[in-house]
Amino acid sequence: MEGNYAIIVAAGKGRRMKCKINKQFIDINYKPMLYYSVNAFCKHELIDGVVIVCSKNEIQYCKTEVVKKYKFTKVIDIVEGGDERQNSVLNGLNALKNYNCNIVLIHDGARPFVTHEIISDGIKYSKIYGACTCGVSVKDTIKIKDKKGFSFQTLDREKLFLVQTPQCFNYKLITNCHKKLLQEDVKVTDDTTVVEHYDNKVYLYDGSYNNIKITTPEDLDTANMIIKSLAR
Repeated sequence: MEGNYAIIVAAGKGRRMKCKINKQFIDINYKPMLYYSVNAFCKHELIDGVVIVCSKNEIQYCKTEVVKKYKFTKVIDIVEGGDERQNSVLNGLNALKNYNCNIVLIHDGARPFVTHEIISDGIKYSKIYGACTCGVSVKDTIKIKDKKGFSFQTLDREKLFLVQTPQCFNYKLITNCHKKLLQEDVKVTDDTTVVEHYDNKVYLYDGSYNNIKITTPEDLDTANMIIKSLAR
């Protein structure tokens, strides 16, 4: 029977965090950041397995301090990341080639507040459309500035969408697109762009404003506030 699998990408350097360890292993409320996203996918009844992608020198640490420590039995592999995010994702996709994977959800390890509903909707819509991603509407006015620093254009925020993860796909579709991209040596910043590059449409569904990506020290303060609000 075909299954649903998650790839959690935690191989980024996190230079903007200005800390000595990978940001995915920084504690939030006494647990490593990576714990929260892995836990969300592992406890979801529709997820059959999880692959974690991290730096080569952090694989053993991840295995000991996250997977074994918190008894994440759905984690089927921890694989080495690549030079770029897209290389890391492809390594994760290749780790699933011997599994009967139908739907794959690709998630940032630095987004600890993914919800059960976001995961469920990702599976549902990727089965319907082949590719989808969660995200939120833009609250602020967005302007484009010119080279001299002046406002050049104001965008219609009703048409803007802040993309989050998980980004969810038919496994064969996203894997084939990533392999083509590697051959063509095209650089992209996320996985929706990978499938769009080959004229595939991506359905956009509601994520959560709590589903933040932790990038800077200030984001850690926000994360701790979210943890406290969710505990109420």
